[in-house]
Amino acid sequence: MSGHNKWSKVKHKKEAEDKKKSKIFTMHARLITIESKKCGGDTSSPGLKNAIIRARVVNMPSGNIDRAVTRGTGAEGGTLEEVVYEAYGPGGTAIIITGITDSKNRTLSEIKRICADARGNVATPGSALWAFKKDGDEFLPENIVRLSEEDTTALRTLVENLLDNDDVRAVFTNATP
Repeated sequence: MSGHNKWSKVKHKKEAEDKKKSKIFTMHARLITIESKKCGGDTSSPGLKNAIIRARVVNMPSGNIDRAVTRGTGAEGGTLEEVVYEAYGPGGTAIIITGITDSKNRTLSEIKRICADARGNVATPGSALWAFKKDGDEFLPENIVRLSEEDTTALRTLVENLLDNDDVRAVFTNATP
């Protein structure tokens, strides 16, 4: 027998699902912590209440939610901050990267490495933001850039690699294939 069985298939599938779920829970915990910090842990505030509701929609355990609220009040130490980075990708595409981090320097260096690996670079604040209009938590492109097939593939890889980073919450581009 080759060593393949039903259990190994189930185990690998479960590991992949757990990894996805962990990333989602981590992002929701960070959002709750940020909102808790803003309102001093008041769970009746609209921002924190909304963050908790969104976490419950993805079946985040109540214990994780409670710890995230407590962390935001400073009771457990460690501070999280929202960050926005601007970059340029393949074909001159403007990119906005939003995230939540406990170390701006670490996150910036990781984003710089990811961008450099995909023919992109992190830009100075304000240099890529002009191509977008902010609408709530979203950045809507106002200046669209058409890309070649090669640049579209490179940009897709860049965005996927950025989203694989635990500190990155969302990536917005002004590109169209």
